[in-house]
Amino acid sequence: MAAQQGKHAVMTTPARAQIYSNIRELTASMAKGQRLLGLDIGDKTVGVAISDPLFILASPLKTVPRAKKLGPVIDDIARLAENEHVGGLLAGLPVSMDGTEGPRAQATRDITMEIATRLGLPAAFWDERLSTAAVERFLVTEADMTRKRRKDVVDKMAAAYILQGALDSL
Repeated sequence: MAAQQGKHAVMTTPARAQIYSNIRELTASMAKGQRLLGLDIGDKTVGVAISDPLFILASPLKTVPRAKKLGPVIDDIARLAENEHVGGLLAGLPVSMDGTEGPRAQATRDITMEIATRLGLPAAFWDERLSTAAVERFLVTEADMTRKRRKDVVDKMAAAYILQGALDSL
């Protein structure tokens, strides 16, 4: 970000994003009518879901392909956040079955912090253990989806599953 000071532009660093310890604190920090964006951050894609303004229902929105650089992913999420009146981010945290956090959890924390800082939005995390497995099981048994079709929707559905779990806790 550049701030004008006299004739010279001074580069400023965006302030670190506020990370809340739970969804209740996160939603309390948001303005009335704003929505939550749910993120399922994977190695190849980021599943994105959105809440309604009353924090009752989560809906799958899209799957954003990832590349080596996060810039295009963040730009895509920023457009969604602006268009959908988003006031906060909830990212699924890949905690191990024994409750410990490994390298994937730390990478998720780092990426979420980068996204939240760039967008100027507060964020929180939600334990996502078995979310993708639950969504896959549903898509196979209940929706009878082909493998290719599942591949196209599983990440955004997992984001909605994660976000809905957090909303239900409210």
